[in-house]
Amino acid sequence: MYPAKPIIIVNFKTYPSSTGQNAVRLGKICEKVAFEAGADIRVAVSAPDIYPVFQGVSIPVYAEHIDPYTPGKHTGSVLPEMVKSAGAVGTLLNHSEHKLTLGELEESLERASKLGLVTVVCAATPARAEKIARLKPDFVAVEPPELIGGDVSVSTAKPGVISESVKLVKEKHHVKLLVGAGIKTRADLLKALELGADGVLIASGITTAESPEKALKELLP
Repeated sequence: MYPAKPIIIVNFKTYPSSTGQNAVRLGKICEKVAFEAGADIRVAVSAPDIYPVFQGVSIPVYAEHIDPYTPGKHTGSVLPEMVKSAGAVGTLLNHSEHKLTLGELEESLERASKLGLVTVVCAATPARAEKIARLKPDFVAVEPPELIGGDVSVSTAKPGVISESVKLVKEKHHVKLLVGAGIKTRADLLKALELGADGVLIASGITTAESPEKALKELLP
């Protein structure tokens, strides 16, 4: 059985179409589709865009990354206190484009947890996802890096990755599971849900689409 309301997190990354004023524009599109469809759509944005997007929308805003440091030094770092103060309610961690060691990840999760930030931790493989699930984030998001940004989804190319991750993350550690990499269509989403995922992490399928609103509506079940 599919989740009643699958979670869809749109990762804005740093595309020109999804940063600065365009981040606010895209956030409003995600909000519009979420409200019209009764969907659970959340957005993950770059640190400078958190506050303006938070000010512009009422759907959940996540940071794309946080560093595990405490306030004070660490020039150029993105602290959990900073993103929470700017309006973020959660954060992505360990994306394949911003990897962390297991030690760094454990520290980041501890810091985020103390501030009540929702944590979505990315993993490249089911085995890595299982190790991360032991740390008890709110979500593990499995994304085979070779499929990220491509035209073939994990649901089509590697459904076994999803079913294995369900066993190792959801069934073994009772941590919610998202999947990503190449997700673009309703069929991609429905296959992931059919295999046991709770939702998807999606980026270029929305952020670089000619019509992000159309792409989001066509994704929803």
